[in-house]
Amino acid sequence: MKELIDNKELVIALEELEKEKGIKKDYIIEAIEAALVTAYKRNFDAAENVKVIMDKKTGETHIYSNKEIVEKVEDTNLQTTLSEAKKINKKAKVGETIDIELAPKNFGRIAAQTAKQVIIQKLREVERDVLYNEFNERKGEIVSGIIQKSDGGIVVLDLGKLEGIIPLKEQIPTEKYKVNDKIRGYVSSVIRGQKGAPQVIVSRACGDFVRKLFEFEIPEIYEGLIEIKSVARDPGSRCKIAVYSTNPDIDPVGSCVGQKGMRIQNIINELNGEKIDVIEWNPDPSIFISAALLPAQVMAVDIHEDEKFAQVIVPDDQLSLAIGKSGQNARLAVKLTNWKIDIKSESQFREMLMKSNTEEKETQTEE
Repeated sequence: MKELIDNKELVIALEELEKEKGIKKDYIIEAIEAALVTAYKRNFDAAENVKVIMDKKTGETHIYSNKEIVEKVEDTNLQTTLSEAKKINKKAKVGETIDIELAPKNFGRIAAQTAKQVIIQKLREVERDVLYNEFNERKGEIVSGIIQKSDGGIVVLDLGKLEGIIPLKEQIPTEKYKVNDKIRGYVSSVIRGQKGAPQVIVSRACGDFVRKLFEFEIPEIYEGLIEIKSVARDPGSRCKIAVYSTNPDIDPVGSCVGQKGMRIQNIINELNGEKIDVIEWNPDPSIFISAALLPAQVMAVDIHEDEKFAQVIVPDDQLSLAIGKSGQNARLAVKLTNWKIDIKSESQFREMLMKSNTEEKETQTEE
């Protein structure tokens, strides 16, 4: 086997791989053993039960054919006689199996190339696994990348060791992505792409991206003094975020906005001007729902706890503001609070009450 492998150099190379790339030496040895079995069978058209053993310290390699010990040999590839087996192990018995070392004389250049190719393939697989695990542990984090491709479909990022992809649904509709621009995004998942290569799915449109940006920019959130309760977002247009602090000395909304809005401005800039409403979370759903509908002013909130439904009354001149353009304000408030919300103006509510009273009187008259 000397023509195939320089044992000393191989062991040194494997140790370097383990140090530099974190690929376990034992795993590589297993891959090499499997590669040599494949190379042997392919080049010698062998039908034996072959196995390869490599010494982890010296790199010395041996090929064995595992055969069953029988009284009468019917298949020389899989069987051997007791007398032949006893030459290797005096205690051998019929019915057992024995490893017979092979010494192929012409395991030459083709076999060496075949083994080398398979070894390289295995090494790539291991490297891909290492990268997959590394980035899989980074799910939920923000990464930076250079845009490699942007043609109106998916955006491809260079993340250094791996390729990142921003699918169309994870892009901010108002943004234009240009090649060589540096952008940040939220690692939503890591998948196996073509040929098993890991791909990082990056999002700029999810609520968790905003959540992470707040953690970066607001020390009180990072330190746990302020908690983000929920996030509702229309990517590129508007976002509502509910914050809370158990410390009465901390103003959660003021802390997030910062003096003259400096803290939140950094986040708005990252999101290319997306409007952000910071709302104080409250355990009382009526107070929280009122806050969620800001900038509209709310007159009253009627809570139906069992149905998680809220009837909200606003002044007549506040109805369009409460609902928002294309229903955006109300929609985000629903998502933020996780309550069904029906908004009525004061006039609409009075008409509804009058109609209800009239119907009740008519019913009583009929009775």
